Amino acid sequence: MLENYIEKILINHNEIVEKSKELGQCLTKDYQDKNPILVGVLKGSVPFLAELMKHIDTHVELEFMIVSSYHGGTASSGRVNIIKDIDTDIKGRHVVFVEDIIDTGRTLKDLKQLFLDREPASVKIVTLIDKPEGRVVEIEADYTGFTVPNEFLVGFGLDYAENYRNLPYIGVLKEEVYTN
Repeated sequence: MLENYIEKILINHNEIVEKSKELGQCLTKDYQDKNPILVGVLKGSVPFLAELMKHIDTHVELEFMIVSSYHGGTASSGRVNIIKDIDTDIKGRHVVFVEDIIDTGRTLKDLKQLFLDREPASVKIVTLIDKPEGRVVEIEADYTGFTVPNEFLVGFGLDYAENYRNLPYIGVLKEEVYTN
């Protein structure tokens, strides 16, 4: 039924799993014996984080933040609100933000600066999707799954008005869904 609202599938489930394995292997190599803290930015990061961590073969800790910048619309408001911060002291620790998508970059730029002020050993970003055409600030992921064109994407954590996150793939939402 949800497929009726999808213009096309951009990245299928198998491609997501394979890319998560690749990224997990990179993180395993880079963070062996460093016990990094993976910080999932809720809600969109959950499917990717769940898939990614299955493929990391070293100790990791999990933390979650709730951050909002879209406020129910289709474009970032430019205001990043931290609704729930992490509970762990990160001073001297390695932190890896896990994101579903980097679009404008505002959210991650603000979060990275906030965390750098807390004196961690390092702060890195892994994202499933990078949409560089949408960027309005200077920020790059350290680990990127897929670079995509500037289309309205849903699925595998990406949403429109809190819907479509449960799709097992990433698809382009039909324009009439979000313009009516």
